[in-house]
Amino acid sequence: MRLKNTLQNIASQNTLNLIEATTLSGGDINEVLLLKCVKGSFVVKLNSASKFPGMFTAEAKGLDLLNNSKSFRIPKVVATGVIKEASYLLMEYIPTGSPKPDFWEIFAQNLVTLHKTTQNSFGLDHDNYIGSLPQQNTYCQTASEFYISERLEPQFRMASDNEFQFKNLEKFYKNIAEKIPNEPPALIHGDLWNGNFMVSEDGNPVLIDPAVAFAPREMDLAMMKLFGGFNSSTFEIYDSFFPLKSGWKNRIDLWQLYYLLVHLNLFGSGYLGQVQSIVSKHT
Repeated sequence: MRLKNTLQNIASQNTLNLIEATTLSGGDINEVLLLKCVKGSFVVKLNSASKFPGMFTAEAKGLDLLNNSKSFRIPKVVATGVIKEASYLLMEYIPTGSPKPDFWEIFAQNLVTLHKTTQNSFGLDHDNYIGSLPQQNTYCQTASEFYISERLEPQFRMASDNEFQFKNLEKFYKNIAEKIPNEPPALIHGDLWNGNFMVSEDGNPVLIDPAVAFAPREMDLAMMKLFGGFNSSTFEIYDSFFPLKSGWKNRIDLWQLYYLLVHLNLFGSGYLGQVQSIVSKHT
């Protein structure tokens, strides 16, 4: 009954006449529902306003940034808000379909367009989240400074708080700083695993659930390789349109380290061995 009242209030706040709501598959953090309304269908994400303050405001900004890049199709944000203890993000509903024959070529070209969206500094004018963890985006002038201070150090501090200990991190940071290419900042999705893209009704790629920043572009490619689900031709096509710096394949594990640390801090020791292996390799 409480959920039904919340959904009715969301619909009323946005002048929508709710007909029915059905549950969609979502992550561990949010409740995701399809709202069928007189004016059409919409997706709403719900979570705790006190537990995840500002999460949906930041996600809405990220979706808008992606949309403004004129790269992938992105669900348009309708509204964000808070009703009692629930935060919500109301978005366009995009029906799903089957991929076009040239789906992966389109994906690669869209990713190039996204990554060519740049600004003067690494970072963002606001912090956001990756999964349920805070992600800080203080402006930095170099790729290595951003990756170490805004990505790795916060996660290693959290890991320490979770009683996972690592040695020689200062030496590790010094070593990887020399390996990270100093390319211009790229607008990245930031959490580009296979669960965060979908296929639209016309067979094109759609990105959802971003953790955006202007960051090293190789981060997206490394995350795409971490859990699979992307055709290998995507990377070759991407490289042909926007050549990667020499040795990029040898840096994949460096960028994956951030995402493995996130998983270590979210899900526990099952990811410890991979993290330790990467740190040892580059220390």
